Amino acid sequence: MNSQEITIAEQSTHPLRVKRFGYGTMRLTGEGIWGEPLNRPEALQILKKCIDSGIDFIDTADYYGEDVTNRLIAEALYPYPENLVICTKVGGARTPDKSWIPFNRPENLRTSIENNLRTLKTEQITLVHFRIIAGGDVPFKESMDAMFEMQKEGKILHVGVSNVNPDELNIAMTMGDIATVENMYGHAQRDSIQLAHGGETRGGEEILAICEENKIALIPYFSLFRSMPKKDERISIIAKKYDASEAQINLAWLLHRSEWILPIPGTSSLQHFKENLKATEIKLSDEDLKFLE
Repeated sequence: MNSQEITIAEQSTHPLRVKRFGYGTMRLTGEGIWGEPLNRPEALQILKKCIDSGIDFIDTADYYGEDVTNRLIAEALYPYPENLVICTKVGGARTPDKSWIPFNRPENLRTSIENNLRTLKTEQITLVHFRIIAGGDVPFKESMDAMFEMQKEGKILHVGVSNVNPDELNIAMTMGDIATVENMYGHAQRDSIQLAHGGETRGGEEILAICEENKIALIPYFSLFRSMPKKDERISIIAKKYDASEAQINLAWLLHRSEWILPIPGTSSLQHFKENLKATEIKLSDEDLKFLE
C-alpha cells in the first residue's frame, strides 16, 4: 500500500504514527448494522488482509452488531501487532428494535469502555471517540469529563470526538487534548445533513479547518455512503481518466484534500476492500483537484 503517514496526538507524550488509510469495520455486521456477518470467513479474511496490506488503523464500536465487530477483530487479529491502532467509539447503543440511542451518561460511557476492553482483550484502548447521537440530555461537558477521567485512569490512551459541530470541538479542546475528530466528510458531503437513524450529522469544511489549524486528524466516516448514490459527473470524468471506479476517485480526493484526513472506508467484500486500497496509488493532478472543486 502506497500511502503517506500521519501523526495522531502530535502534541502528547504518546504520539501515534499511522498510515493515512485505515479500515472501518461497521459494514462487517449483518443487515442494518445488526447481528453476525452474512459471510463470517470473508469478514475475518478482510481483517487479516488489513494487516497484510500494511493498514495499521482499524475503527470499530461496541454498538456495531451489537459488539460483533469487536469480537471479529479479536478473533482475527489477537494478539495484535505492536503498531496496530484500534479505535473505538462510545456514546451510543442499540435497542432490540435496532434503533440507535444515546448512551452518554458518565456511567454509560464507563460501561461501554469496560465492554470494549473485555471484547477487544486489551487493558487499554489506544483511541476512543465520544460520539454525539441525537436525543441525549446529558451536557456535552459532562460526557467529556467522564472521558478524560477514564484517560487519567489509564483505560484510554487518547481521546477523540465524533459527530461534533465547531462549538463542541472548540469546547472539547479547552478540556483536554483531542487526538482526532471522526465526522462525516467526503466529496459530496461537506455540510451538515440529516440521517434517518441519527438526527443531524455534523460535517463540513469548518471542522476540517479547525482540525488543520490544531494539527488534529480528521477521520471521515460514510465518505462513500453519501457520495455514491448522489452522482457527480465530475467524479465520473476523472474516474474514466484514470481507469478507476468512482469510489476510488472519491477516496483519492480525500487523500489529496488535506494531509490531516485519514480515510477509513469500510466494506464486507474482500474484492471491494482490494479496490479501495488501490485508491492510495492514484495521484490526482492540480488540474484534477481544481476540476473537482
